[in-house]
Amino acid sequence: MLNTIISLLRSSGVHAWEVADTKTRGWEFYFIRHELDQNRAKEVEHINVRVFQLIEDGQFMGSASAEIAPTATEEEAKALIEGLAYRATLVKNQPYTLQPVTEAHKARREQARVDVPRIAEQFIRTMGQLPETATEDVNSYEIFVSEITRRFITSQGIDVEETFPSSMIEVVVNARKEGREIELYRSYKSGTCDAEGLKRDLSRTMRYGKDRLQTSDTPALGKADVLFTTDDACSIYEYFVRRMDAQMVYRRMSDWEIGKPIAAHIRGDRVTVTALRELDNSSCNQAFDGEGAPIRDTVLLSESVPQHYLGNRMFSSYLGLEDSFIPSNIAVAGGSHTEEELRRGKYLEVVEFSDFQVDEMTGDIFGEIRLAYWHDGEKTAPVSGGSLSGSMLDFVQEMYLSGETVQYDNLRIPALTLLKGVTVTGIA
Repeated sequence: MLNTIISLLRSSGVHAWEVADTKTRGWEFYFIRHELDQNRAKEVEHINVRVFQLIEDGQFMGSASAEIAPTATEEEAKALIEGLAYRATLVKNQPYTLQPVTEAHKARREQARVDVPRIAEQFIRTMGQLPETATEDVNSYEIFVSEITRRFITSQGIDVEETFPSSMIEVVVNARKEGREIELYRSYKSGTCDAEGLKRDLSRTMRYGKDRLQTSDTPALGKADVLFTTDDACSIYEYFVRRMDAQMVYRRMSDWEIGKPIAAHIRGDRVTVTALRELDNSSCNQAFDGEGAPIRDTVLLSESVPQHYLGNRMFSSYLGLEDSFIPSNIAVAGGSHTEEELRRGKYLEVVEFSDFQVDEMTGDIFGEIRLAYWHDGEKTAPVSGGSLSGSMLDFVQEMYLSGETVQYDNLRIPALTLLKGVTVTGIA
């Protein structure tokens, strides 16, 4: 079907086209406790097509996209492409240049097969090594291990293919005390199995479940220091990445300028963010982005000073950016503080939110506290309820980062992040 689709696109008369053919070969396992309930193997293929049309003598360019089933007939594929060609004429964007062929596209890469059975075995073995107790244990878990092969072809002459692993495990943990029970859900993505990271995080999760059953109300702290030690901190650093996105800059939703500090008076740690081609055990280790642009190591911010904007082809073209791409892996450099230093004094360490958000445009943060630890300088108490709020526009002036880093799939960030002056609305 892929060759048929390409043939139909070549004869369709559209200005340009792109085809992404993604094949997934994987194994899935479903466990109740540690007993296998069911498992299956899968092989699926998704073919996505995008067409471009010039409108009104080239004053505008529009695009439209859709998925064509690999089981579609030639007549069905032709009708869908004709529909896309028409729909693209209804979209009036400023014209922009499409991704040209580069030396990176011409380079040959050996495509190693992914050892799906071995990776699945590592997940199962790791789950059997968790330190469960009579009151904290694993309720159920699901393992998904895949080999993904992605081929990207364009009318500009790009034809590249790459294969990479992608894994996910979903876990439900239970904790019980005196007739009460709580359930915590966790989901982890990675390239292969990060055994040590998985055991570390699930061990903490069981402790969080235990502590959640014996919390007191979160005190109304007013302005307080808040410490982030879980993957919720990813939202904080994704804010920095999004503020450097070409679309945000072009639409003036971000006012960060190349070469100018993001804040006038920075008293805490400065932030360095780098887009990486590869990050150990990431599920996003790809040589090309979703539009065929080569991915390379690029510093976005250095010491809280913007260095490069990156983003999709359309908005990168509008900004006149050369060699731009959509970042896949992100590394945030560690700060200048140890964990011991960040844990001094009074602070609230939030480890469970019912919801946590960072608005990419305004910088506003908000989170409803499900479990936190209030450190009053002498003792530590688990608390629950209330919320926290504030603005990254203020926090970037004084935030403190641990030198140690931790990885969450395609993001490597400081293991501890301390924000100063967060508004904590308690219920006590």
